[in-house]
Amino acid sequence: MTGWPGPLWRPVAAAAGAATAVAIVGATLTDIGPWYQMLRVPPWKPPDWLFGPAWTTIFACATASAVLAWRTTPEQRARRGLIGLYLTNGLLNVVWSALFFNLKRPDWALIETAPFIVSIVAIMVVTWRRSRAASLLMAPYLAWVAFATVLNWEIVRLNAPFS
Repeated sequence: MTGWPGPLWRPVAAAAGAATAVAIVGATLTDIGPWYQMLRVPPWKPPDWLFGPAWTTIFACATASAVLAWRTTPEQRARRGLIGLYLTNGLLNVVWSALFFNLKRPDWALIETAPFIVSIVAIMVVTWRRSRAASLLMAPYLAWVAFATVLNWEIVRLNAPFS
C-alpha cells in the first residue's frame, strides 16, 4: 500500500500467526463432550455450530485491526505497547477456554471475563486516535465476548455450585 513504510506482509503474517495460534490453542482447550452437554443452558444459547464461524470472523477482524494499528503507529515504543495489548488479549482468550472447559469452572471463567473485556476495550481506546478502523474492527469481538459473558453468567446461575 502506498505511503506505508516497509513490507506489508510482515505485520500481516505476525498478526495472522498470532490469531491462528490463539484460535488453535482455544479450540484445543474447548471440549464440548459429556460435561458440557450436561450443563443446563438458557434457551437463547446459540447452536454449537455457530461458535466456529463467529470466532473465525472475530479473529479475522482482530487480525485486520492489529495490522492497521501497527501500520498507523510508527513509533517503536508505541508499537511494543500495541503488541502487548494484543498478546494480553490473546492470553486472556485462551485462559477463559481453559477455565471454562478444561477446569470445568464456569464460575472462574465468569470472573475472568472482566479483564478479558477490559483488554478488548483497551485496544479499542488505544487504537482509536491513530486508526478508527482498527478500533472499530474490534467491536464484533467486544459484542461477542459481552454476549458470551451473559451466557456464561446464565450457565453459572443454572448450574452452580462448581467444584
